[in-house]
Amino acid sequence: MSSTDENQTLASFPTPGEVRLVRLLPGPIERVWDFITDPEKRARWFCGGLLEQKPGGRFVFAMHHKNLAPDETPPAEYAKVQDPGVTFEGRVLRCEAPRLLEFTFGGDDSVVTFDLSPEGDKVRLVLTHRASGEDLKDVGNFASGWHIHFAILIALLENAPRPPFWSEHARLKPLYCRMSGTSSDTGCISSRS
Repeated sequence: MSSTDENQTLASFPTPGEVRLVRLLPGPIERVWDFITDPEKRARWFCGGLLEQKPGGRFVFAMHHKNLAPDETPPAEYAKVQDPGVTFEGRVLRCEAPRLLEFTFGGDDSVVTFDLSPEGDKVRLVLTHRASGEDLKDVGNFASGWHIHFAILIALLENAPRPPFWSEHARLKPLYCRMSGTSSDTGCISSRS
C-alpha cells in the first residue's frame, strides 16, 4: 500500500471508546516532532498553545479554525471554534522526544497518544485517542477531527495545497459515528468551549 493510500485509510475502533489512526508522514522524525510540539507549527494544522514537554506539563489547546479554513463556513455547532476560537487545557502524561507524546485532551475523560517511528525517509504516526465517561459520546467526532487535522498536517509536510476542512468534517463525522456507535448529533469541541 502506498503512503497516499495509507493516508486515506479510515480510523479504526479497536475497543469501545478508542480511536486509532495511522499515517505515514514525510520525515525526518525530528521535523514531524516539531510540527506536533511547536505551538506555531502545530497551529497550522491543529491548534496553537503552550506545550510543556514533560510529564505533568500543561498543554493549552488554542483552537482557531479560521486559520485552518479561512474561506469556509463551519456548521453552526462549530461557529465558535472557527471564530473567535476556543481554548481549553490538558496535561502531559508522557513525553519521550521525538517518539512519544501522551496527554489529556481537556479533562481526564480523554487521553491521546502520538507514537512516532521512523520508516526509511518517512515517519509512521500512530494516534490513539481513548475516551471514557462524558467523552464516550464524542468518539466519532474525535475520529473525524483527527482524520482532517492529519490531512492538513500531511499537506503542510508535503508542501501541497491544504484540503478542505468543514466539508470533509461533514462527510466523515456521520461515517465515523456509525462506525463507533456514537451519535452524530454530539460535538466534542463545542462541549469543551
